[in-house]
Amino acid sequence: MKLLQHTPDWNASPPEVWKHWQLARLRDYLNRRVVPFSAHYGGLFKAHGIHPLDIKSLDDWGRVPFTSKQDLGKPRDFVLMPNEAVLRREPGMIFDALLHGRKAAKEHAEAEFRPILLTSTTGRSADPVPFLYTKHDLHNLDLSGTRLMLAGRSQREFRHMNLFPYAPHLAFWLAHHAGLGFGTFMLSTGGGKTLGTDGNIKLIDKIQPDILIGMPTFIYHVLREAHETGKHWTNLKRIVLGGEKVADGLRARLRDLATALGSPDVHVMATYGFTEAKMAFPECVGDSHEASGYHLSPDLGLVELIDPKTGELVPDGQSGEIVFTPLNARGTVVLRYRTGDIAEGGLTWEKCPNCGRTCPRLLGPISRVSEVRELHIDKLKGTLVNFNLLEHLLDDQRGIAAWQIELRKRNDDALDTDEVHLHLTAEPGVREADLELAVSRRFHEATEITPNALHFHSLAEMREQLGVGRLLKEEKLVDHRPKSNVLQPALSS
Repeated sequence: MKLLQHTPDWNASPPEVWKHWQLARLRDYLNRRVVPFSAHYGGLFKAHGIHPLDIKSLDDWGRVPFTSKQDLGKPRDFVLMPNEAVLRREPGMIFDALLHGRKAAKEHAEAEFRPILLTSTTGRSADPVPFLYTKHDLHNLDLSGTRLMLAGRSQREFRHMNLFPYAPHLAFWLAHHAGLGFGTFMLSTGGGKTLGTDGNIKLIDKIQPDILIGMPTFIYHVLREAHETGKHWTNLKRIVLGGEKVADGLRARLRDLATALGSPDVHVMATYGFTEAKMAFPECVGDSHEASGYHLSPDLGLVELIDPKTGELVPDGQSGEIVFTPLNARGTVVLRYRTGDIAEGGLTWEKCPNCGRTCPRLLGPISRVSEVRELHIDKLKGTLVNFNLLEHLLDDQRGIAAWQIELRKRNDDALDTDEVHLHLTAEPGVREADLELAVSRRFHEATEITPNALHFHSLAEMREQLGVGRLLKEEKLVDHRPKSNVLQPALSS
């Protein structure tokens, strides 16, 4: 794809340069790649009377309808499938054929458009949706992975261990391509499903990595078990987390465990990503341990924040739902994709106080619209409960080693009231009675309801209940209410 102008510098270009460049890139990308070659968007733009070259501002872009999970029922319609006759008439293709020959030009076109990798959504709330990558996309995955390494101040001589499960999901493949793109040692263990917790601990003992990458809950349990069995890991410098939200309390516990293992200066950095973006966005590592937001790649994607109720853009710095549009993707492409995720701190273009980069950042915490749920706690009315708040509350509560929230029906009767059961494991030396009192009080302060029951378990029991090492994502919130009677999330994306 031809460049409209020199791509701005990810590290140092000012906001006004990026914003002008993104709109120009968007017009060209839509006009030359998406609208002609996407069955879904070709029809959508035609039906709404929108021509890509008429998009001169974000207000113009706002005329394009959103895409949501519900729209992805026919995944093939979202794959860019070029018309060969149209491609052959492109000036760039003609020049490529003249300069390198027809065979080379055809190979370049295949590298741009022919799918060679498939990932998929996790499929917790719906059937998994496949997302296809071409060689062009894998180059972008290398680039976004390299930026993760740069933001984390990694070094090529560092040893990295990827503890994400082997699966057709973004987290594993991004970590893999981060190693490839950065040109460093990356050992992928397959997580708990492949080697188990003990197998990962044995490998870490042998490799003594500088950086661990994986799911927060799994890495916590690996560090916890390593500490309990007397391991000494003195080389750890970073813990990089993805796939789940990361509360301040969990960060603190991971640092405490790393210190107990012999690595007192570990930085814990989170990443934010989703399958539909085909990339993830890293926090950075600075002189402090304070999180300064997720550093976006404005050359690869356009991020908007909207009011989840009205769909209108919100000002910079204001909480809003994250909407994503790729600017250089092939394979599967979704435009103005509503994630259902809320960036509570908004979007900022100010220079990062940690690393000094001027790329835009999403400020957390990031919560999910789907985790604001209506519970019928009495016979008369429902109560909205924000389980995002409860997750952070429980992760931040000192004395909790592990937890799970379970939703049930009273007496297992589908027509009776809802109940909230809290499963806990206390840290060593913490009295269960004291923890029960503290958690119940904070629970009520955050939600105006109290748990119907608290159940205490051993750490081994809780690991099994959460699915640590068995499930792709550990089950922190489980809904055991009868499916036909479970109310839908109060807010819809």
